[in-house]
Amino acid sequence: MAHLTRDEVVASGVMSSEFKKAFEARPLQISGTDFFSTRASRAEHLSKLRHLYPIPGPIPESVTETLHDVPTRDGASIRVKVYQPVEGEPEGGSPLVMMYHEGGWCMGDLTDEDLNCRMFARELGCVAVNVEYRLAPEHPFPIGVNDCYDALKWALANSTTLHATPSHGLIVGGASAGGNIAAVLALLARDENLQPPITGQYLCVPALLPSNKVPAKYAHLYQSQLSPSFDPVLGDPINGKLLDMAPIAQIYQPDPESSLWDPFNHAKGHRGVAKAFFQVAGLDPLRDEAVLYDRVLREQGVLTRFELYDGLGHMFWTNWPEMEVSTRFVEDTVKGFRWLLE
Repeated sequence: MAHLTRDEVVASGVMSSEFKKAFEARPLQISGTDFFSTRASRAEHLSKLRHLYPIPGPIPESVTETLHDVPTRDGASIRVKVYQPVEGEPEGGSPLVMMYHEGGWCMGDLTDEDLNCRMFARELGCVAVNVEYRLAPEHPFPIGVNDCYDALKWALANSTTLHATPSHGLIVGGASAGGNIAAVLALLARDENLQPPITGQYLCVPALLPSNKVPAKYAHLYQSQLSPSFDPVLGDPINGKLLDMAPIAQIYQPDPESSLWDPFNHAKGHRGVAKAFFQVAGLDPLRDEAVLYDRVLREQGVLTRFELYDGLGHMFWTNWPEMEVSTRFVEDTVKGFRWLLE
């Protein structure tokens, strides 16, 4: 498929009229006196919007949902929610989809990926596993990403019980921090020759390249995180400001040299990793790391599909679901997953 030129990508730095109208009518209101009250405020904010989502709640006539405890390598356990199509396995079996939620590695829970998992089960006949990995600061790097890989291995080991056929398709995906985790696991699975192999990765507004690790040859293309941000979620939509990732890094405490944190600069490169579907927002300070990751994947022979949403910000479809473009975004997600499953 055709890929956007650099000029087309940079032109996305102007807020769309629909987004501006939606933000002015309902500014983002997440606040707190400390980190933990901010985490609770975020959860409350999103809970008040989910009735506006295309699938606002469980759909028992189409999708069965069950909770499971998954053991982790350090002797603890995490929760996952499994979504299975009521009508049973499609011809050839149900692909397996592993979803990892957003929230900067320190916020979020199973509710963040309910919509996608329900869609993938209902529309595509997939078995989806929604992973509630442990969060920083209580559980700093690499506990969360290890949890996600442990959950993937658990799902593969129990695929028969889950009525999934991962040899018919195995996708890892997520948004923001979840997109980072998906990219990390796609590379880790390739390196460890995981069987059956991951066949697709869904990288939605992903964090993929720390600003202090940009290779010199790409520095002139890396602008979105080093320029004033008018993104309502990660920036200052009124005055603009630079994105400061330092607070997140202080909370998550990643090893800056680890491939479990920085998938872009993976020592073994990206050749042979699963094909990737990107959904990226034009106002998002994380925009250019997705653009560059798409570029290096294609340069190393990996198939990609890239959708850019002009004039829109990070996680716009979850925070302003009433917009028409948010509905289109969700529809595009299903189309992109169909492509991943081809």
